[in-house]
Amino acid sequence: MKKINNKFSTVFISLLLMVSGAVYAQQPKLQFFRPNDKEGLNVFETPKADNVVFDGFKVRLGGDFSMQFQGLTQSNTAGNLVELGSDFNLPSANLNLDVQLMDGVRMHLKTYLSSRAHNESWVKGGHMQVDKLDFVRPGFLEGLMKYTSITIGLDEFNYGDAHFRRSDNARGIFNPFVGNYLMDAFSTEAFGEVTLQNNGLLAVIGLTNGKLNQNVTVNDNTDNKPSFYGKLGYDKQLNDDLRVRLTGSWYINNGTSNGGYLYGGDRGGARYFNVLYTVPDQEGNTQGGPRDGQYNARFTKITALQFNPFIKFKGLEFFGIVERANGNNEFTQPQTDEEGAFTQLAGELIYRLGSDEKFYIGGRYNTVKGKQRESSTEELDVSRLNVGGGWFLSNNVLTKLEYVDQSYNGDAWTGRFAGAEFSGVVLEAVISF
Repeated sequence: MKKINNKFSTVFISLLLMVSGAVYAQQPKLQFFRPNDKEGLNVFETPKADNVVFDGFKVRLGGDFSMQFQGLTQSNTAGNLVELGSDFNLPSANLNLDVQLMDGVRMHLKTYLSSRAHNESWVKGGHMQVDKLDFVRPGFLEGLMKYTSITIGLDEFNYGDAHFRRSDNARGIFNPFVGNYLMDAFSTEAFGEVTLQNNGLLAVIGLTNGKLNQNVTVNDNTDNKPSFYGKLGYDKQLNDDLRVRLTGSWYINNGTSNGGYLYGGDRGGARYFNVLYTVPDQEGNTQGGPRDGQYNARFTKITALQFNPFIKFKGLEFFGIVERANGNNEFTQPQTDEEGAFTQLAGELIYRLGSDEKFYIGGRYNTVKGKQRESSTEELDVSRLNVGGGWFLSNNVLTKLEYVDQSYNGDAWTGRFAGAEFSGVVLEAVISF
């Protein structure tokens, strides 16, 4: 079955590349929609401007394709990490289906055709967004819906602002660098959320079932709880040159058998391939996985807060993360202890050149520090530096080059992470339409 699926993926990847230009030229305009190309840069929540006239059912076929050339080296204290060469990574591809169902009602569906973590094609998620209630009756709650969006589905939900700038498997066109953030707040769960936007003010309130993998079975160890999340913020274009955005988000789950996916929900895999993989031992066993290079505390009960400033003045833009993730679970066996807490800080400074901003240069610094257990005597500490730039050959094609340097600092790390570091250059090409 996997061989069949691999052939299926290859055909679709080729199809995306061959027809991207033709399809893009014929793409219908959809209501309340974030463009999946350069025009979608620095778009966070989908806009409420009602500037697309509904003239019937429309289907928009889109896709993403990305490929990296990686040249990294790595080391650790034990000296047991694999040697990395310079070569191409496995390409990744997405298939996007967006459908205008009714006036103010739109559906989105994304399929990962090829990803690092899975050989087969599979649906990442989908949702329905409602911006008008005219299907109830014409003009129903029109005054309220002018500022309101209702989103329901099994897909990524709107916690924090960093997920709007991350690479989603093959969709790397919104990420100025190759890798995502160290604590990558991204998960696909069954959810419903309401978004209000009015004159720069923003509010989001939502609920998920806290599960990445869906099932309905219950046993004696089941302690599932829903996840509550929300966001408050301000986003305003103050004049032709200056835009200011500041948001604060929260996510709370108190279940011990679910809710631990907030920083481990990316099933596409991390961008830096084979980092922190160990050489086989005498039994042929090796350590490493597709999400290495990122950090997930795997708290069973979690309260997370993320604050995101974004400032754009002419071609200069700054995006930041101040995030605190607390584990709330108390362990009574074999000893009294509690889950710890981690703090993530990130600052990203980008300068976009030219009147059309087709070139950019910039840097990002990202750290995560904290304790897995409250009783731990020392903090875990990991840091990453990215420096690089990019060139939009067109609104749909981006090439970017970066230097990355990541290190696991201090004596709290054990095993393959003790004294670990990797660094080098990565070149990535992205197509999105």
